[in-house]
Amino acid sequence: MNELDAIDRTILTHLQQDGRLSNTDLADRVNLSPSATLRRVRILEESGVIEGYAMLVNQKTIGKPTNIFVEVALNSQSEVNLNAFENAVAACPEVMECYLMSGDSDYMLRVVVADTSDYERVHKEYLSRLPNVSRIRSNFALRTVCKKTAYALP
Repeated sequence: MNELDAIDRTILTHLQQDGRLSNTDLADRVNLSPSATLRRVRILEESGVIEGYAMLVNQKTIGKPTNIFVEVALNSQSEVNLNAFENAVAACPEVMECYLMSGDSDYMLRVVVADTSDYERVHKEYLSRLPNVSRIRSNFALRTVCKKTAYALP
């Protein structure tokens, strides 16, 4: 896709704030006809700028208020080991995010659980069984200071 213009950025800003916004309402907000707005949204979707649409669930209300950031070091960073780890970690339902890192740890995970005993279960059933792991270090978040789902668009 070519560079985003001001209208594309405005469309993205509004959809990031409310992904359920109707095409008619979106068209009103960006001062385009509904057909022109729909065409632009489809182009943004087809080009991959818009990856998809999701609903956000409040983790406290579903009984998973605790975030744990887990640093994982592997015993080798070979492609085979990295792939084996990544495939295994993706199968753990409590792992919400996983990043390949630079620095002291190879991966950083965000694990969401009910409490410390629930984390103990996740550690025992999943994390301790992940392939090629040499070290696991867990950091419990005391509270969320800020959490964003929308990107700032220049």
